[in-house]
Amino acid sequence: MRGRPGFTLAVLFLLNALNFFDRNVLGAVVEPLRREWGLRDVQVGWIGTAFTLLYALVGLPLGRLADSWRRTWLLGGGALLWSAMTAVSGLATGFAGLFAARMGVGVGEAVCAPAATSIIGDLFPTSSRGRATAVFMLGLPVGIGLAYVVGGAVAQAWGWRATFFVAGLPGIAAAALCFGLPEPVRGRAEAHPIGALRRSETVRALIAHTPTLAWIGLSGALHNFNMYALATFVPALLTRHHGLSVREAGVLSGVMFGVFGGAGMMMGGWMGDRLAARREGGRLWGSALAIALSVPLLLLFVAQPRGAVGPALLFVCPALLLMYLYYAPVYATVQDVVEPARRGTAMAVYFFAQYILGASLGPVGTGMLSDRLAARAAAASGSPMTEAFRAQGLHEAMYIVPALSVALALVLFAGSRASARDRRALTAWMESARPS
Repeated sequence: MRGRPGFTLAVLFLLNALNFFDRNVLGAVVEPLRREWGLRDVQVGWIGTAFTLLYALVGLPLGRLADSWRRTWLLGGGALLWSAMTAVSGLATGFAGLFAARMGVGVGEAVCAPAATSIIGDLFPTSSRGRATAVFMLGLPVGIGLAYVVGGAVAQAWGWRATFFVAGLPGIAAAALCFGLPEPVRGRAEAHPIGALRRSETVRALIAHTPTLAWIGLSGALHNFNMYALATFVPALLTRHHGLSVREAGVLSGVMFGVFGGAGMMMGGWMGDRLAARREGGRLWGSALAIALSVPLLLLFVAQPRGAVGPALLFVCPALLLMYLYYAPVYATVQDVVEPARRGTAMAVYFFAQYILGASLGPVGTGMLSDRLAARAAAASGSPMTEAFRAQGLHEAMYIVPALSVALALVLFAGSRASARDRRALTAWMESARPS
């Protein structure tokens, strides 16, 4: 990864870290924001979901653009837009204004993953693609961790609005770096270079001859539901259920997601490359095993009684490490089973499912369930709604995460078998279609 590809990968990592910093900084300020505006958890969930709605919808056309336009320029423009809209979020005076600003963040961020992963597929061969993808995706836990640590500290010191202003500034420098990156030749890292040739033109045909994408899309919906539910409500759970301050919850959440998530991300890249070399469909098989192992740890995390912060951390940290093993193998599998000229579109299809069916429902669904369980507890006691009932409702609602993780593991096991067949089919087509 030395030389120019290594520098490009470093810039893409930085861009992705800022992407997830701006996206998840809301989680660090949930409690002061909720109290100031008198919001219910379902409304908090809708604010967290807002950017995903346009993110998923505009992602498809932007993915197609990434298959034909200069991807480095698309990335620079996206970074400028999402950074500006993050700063605008701090100027919101009510629920509607913040909802609209977060939708604007989603439009800018929609270009990042399709364009960046397409570039990585052209720079690194399949033997090291998982590790390169892991470096790029390391920006996810690093960005989330910084969002909690920096966001929580800034919110405690200067208020939640200042958090959005601070989060929006670094994207300008990242955009300038993207505009200066060289555009790699499409397909140059493949054993059988085919340039811009493609097997199909429509999204429907792409999915039809690559069934792995359907399994990966379903896995993305399940996994993103869980990860966005955790990212939105873990700091709130630590505050309400375990009695921590906003700053303390932010620091601990930053360590949980940033350190252990980062370790899982890098381990996933290494594991995926090793398993891909040893067995067909090895990348997804490894991710499935990791998710299955996370289930009992998640159950034990949620089951901890009020104030048991130490035992809760003991279980959630390795659970998050295992959950982050999902990303690099899955992203690299998309590059493995789709021809270079269609990879931007393929990633956009994956993200459409991941965000419309997963990320957009995770915060809202969990928040709605939390509100309902809190109301039921208050009604059963014959008392008005209090913070104690809200803490109880959120605590019980978090059990949805390990339940969906069981389904996710099964989907990934099925996807591993499909990916083996799709990889063989793509290799055979590339050998026959290679220009003479």
